[in-house]
Amino acid sequence: MAAYPPVSGKPVFRFAPSPNGRLHLGHALSALTNEALARRFDGRLLLRIEDIDLGRCRPEFADAILADLDWLGIRFELPLRRQFEHFDDYIAALASLQARRLVYPCFCSRQEIRAAVVARETETGRPWPTDPDGAPLYPGSCKELDEAEASRRILAGEPHVLRLDMARAMALAGEDPGYEVFDPKGSRGRAPAQPARWGDVVLARKDVPTSYHLAVVVDDALQGVTHVVRGKDLEAATDIHVVLQRLLGLPTPLYHFHKLLIDEDGRKLAKSRSSESLAELRERGVSAAIIRQGLGFD
Repeated sequence: MAAYPPVSGKPVFRFAPSPNGRLHLGHALSALTNEALARRFDGRLLLRIEDIDLGRCRPEFADAILADLDWLGIRFELPLRRQFEHFDDYIAALASLQARRLVYPCFCSRQEIRAAVVARETETGRPWPTDPDGAPLYPGSCKELDEAEASRRILAGEPHVLRLDMARAMALAGEDPGYEVFDPKGSRGRAPAQPARWGDVVLARKDVPTSYHLAVVVDDALQGVTHVVRGKDLEAATDIHVVLQRLLGLPTPLYHFHKLLIDEDGRKLAKSRSSESLAELRERGVSAAIIRQGLGFD
């Protein structure tokens, strides 16, 4: 992996959407917040297209992202970074973790994991713990798998993911894997991190040699990002990112988590629920100026 770039003297912000659908008002809020804070702190503003999911991400959506941001009047430094062009960076980071025996292969299907969780609940008579997203923690079915057996299955081409050994990672990362947060006025504070609540997270998928968590940490470092501004729905995931930054010897940026926009049902806007896109708003005559003003960016 390339070295972390030298400090430019300017804060570096980034907006990092995924091209798996059209941008909506929630994305506009995040992009405009990054733009406003970069301007306030005399910083740089970068754009990253997070397209490691080759099955869901599509070139036309990436083009649409650029068109929507241009329509909103947001200007980013070029060149932009497209994740799918940099798998070698993520593989190198993963290799460094593998060399320290911090990851292990897991051959379990989702169905097998669910069955193992049900068996544990039946055995203990208690609900199985879940991560902050509500998914059952991985029960460790493959964690103690014999190394020779694991190698045989990998060489045989059996699909598998690579999981972080969270207990070992925590031991190496130190007792206080917290991070600094900042507000729009520049004040700072310290936030605790609780990586253990995520269990042994996936760092490389069956179909892609990385995961969101690993890729975003590597990208932020390689791009020299100093200030990460994103929605509160990603606040808990920062636990994982802080641990990975420590394990990989990478700087930990400052973080700010902005509010989320919600729909009439009280749920956050999301592509998966077909929230009205910026393109649809534009087609029915809503101007970029109205969007900016409505979101509080005159």
